[in-house]
Amino acid sequence: MMPYDVVSVTPLPPRRLSVRFADGLSGEVVLRDTHLHGVFSALKDPAVFAQVRCDHGFVEWPGDIDLAPDAMYDEIKALGVWILE
Repeated sequence: MMPYDVVSVTPLPPRRLSVRFADGLSGEVVLRDTHLHGVFSALKDPAVFAQVRCDHGFVEWPGDIDLAPDAMYDEIKALGVWILE
Protein backbone atom coordinates (compact mmCIF):
# COMPACT_ATOMS: atom_id res chain seq x y z
CA MET A 1 0.00 0.00 0.00
CA MET A 2 1.27 3.45 -0.93
CA PRO A 3 0.90 6.46 1.45
CA TYR A 4 -1.36 8.18 -1.10
CA ASP A 5 -3.78 5.23 -1.37
CA VAL A 6 -7.24 6.37 -0.31
CA VAL A 7 -8.65 4.17 2.47
CA SER A 8 -11.96 5.97 3.06
CA VAL A 9 -14.20 8.45 1.28
CA THR A 10 -17.44 10.12 2.38
CA PRO A 11 -19.59 12.34 0.15
CA LEU A 12 -20.52 15.74 1.58
CA PRO A 13 -22.88 18.33 0.12
CA PRO A 14 -22.50 20.10 -2.21
CA ARG A 15 -20.15 17.93 -4.31
CA ARG A 16 -17.42 17.62 -1.71
CA LEU A 17 -15.62 14.56 -0.43
CA SER A 18 -13.94 13.81 2.85
CA VAL A 19 -10.98 11.49 2.21
CA ARG A 20 -8.42 9.68 4.33
CA PHE A 21 -5.19 8.19 3.04
CA ALA A 22 -3.20 5.12 4.07
CA ASP A 23 -0.69 7.21 6.05
CA GLY A 24 -3.48 8.90 8.08
CA LEU A 25 -3.55 12.20 6.16
CA SER A 26 -7.10 13.45 5.63
CA GLY A 27 -8.76 16.37 3.89
CA GLU A 28 -11.43 17.43 1.43
CA VAL A 29 -11.94 17.33 -2.30
CA VAL A 30 -14.20 20.00 -3.84
CA LEU A 31 -15.61 19.47 -7.33
CA ARG A 32 -16.69 22.80 -8.82
CA ASP A 33 -19.35 22.98 -11.54
CA THR A 34 -16.67 24.05 -14.03
CA HIS A 35 -14.98 20.64 -13.60
CA LEU A 36 -18.15 18.66 -14.24
CA HIS A 37 -17.96 18.18 -18.00
CA GLY A 38 -17.18 15.19 -20.18
CA VAL A 39 -17.02 11.99 -18.14
CA PHE A 40 -17.47 14.02 -14.94
CA SER A 41 -20.83 15.46 -16.05
CA ALA A 42 -22.61 12.43 -14.53
CA LEU A 43 -21.54 13.73 -11.10
CA LYS A 44 -23.95 16.67 -11.43
CA ASP A 45 -26.65 14.19 -10.37
CA PRO A 46 -26.57 14.04 -6.53
CA ALA A 47 -27.66 10.38 -6.61
CA VAL A 48 -24.66 9.48 -8.79
CA PHE A 49 -22.27 11.61 -6.73
CA ALA A 50 -23.43 9.80 -3.57
CA GLN A 51 -22.32 6.47 -5.10
CA VAL A 52 -18.66 7.36 -4.54
CA ARG A 53 -16.53 4.55 -3.18
CA CYS A 54 -12.95 3.72 -2.38
CA ASP A 55 -11.53 0.75 -4.27
CA HIS A 56 -7.88 -0.33 -4.40
CA GLY A 57 -6.70 3.10 -3.22
CA PHE A 58 -8.78 5.09 -5.70
CA VAL A 59 -11.84 7.32 -5.30
CA GLU A 60 -14.29 6.20 -7.95
CA TRP A 61 -17.86 6.23 -9.16
CA PRO A 62 -19.82 3.95 -11.50
CA GLY A 63 -19.09 4.58 -15.16
CA ASP A 64 -15.29 4.44 -14.87
CA ILE A 65 -15.06 7.86 -13.20
CA ASP A 66 -12.12 8.21 -10.82
CA LEU A 67 -9.70 10.69 -9.32
CA ALA A 68 -5.90 10.44 -9.26
CA PRO A 69 -4.93 9.60 -5.67
CA ASP A 70 -1.36 10.89 -5.97
CA ALA A 71 -2.41 14.36 -7.18
CA MET A 72 -5.17 14.43 -4.54
CA TYR A 73 -2.67 13.51 -1.82
CA ASP A 74 -0.14 16.18 -2.86
CA GLU A 75 -2.75 18.98 -2.85
CA ILE A 76 -4.33 17.91 0.43
CA LYS A 77 -0.92 17.56 2.09
CA ALA A 78 0.02 21.07 0.97
CA LEU A 79 -3.33 22.86 1.36
CA GLY A 80 -5.75 20.56 3.23
CA VAL A 81 -8.09 20.64 0.25
CA TRP A 82 -8.03 19.71 -3.45
CA ILE A 83 -10.26 21.96 -5.53
CA LEU A 84 -11.09 20.69 -9.00
CA GLU A 85 -12.16 23.58 -11.24
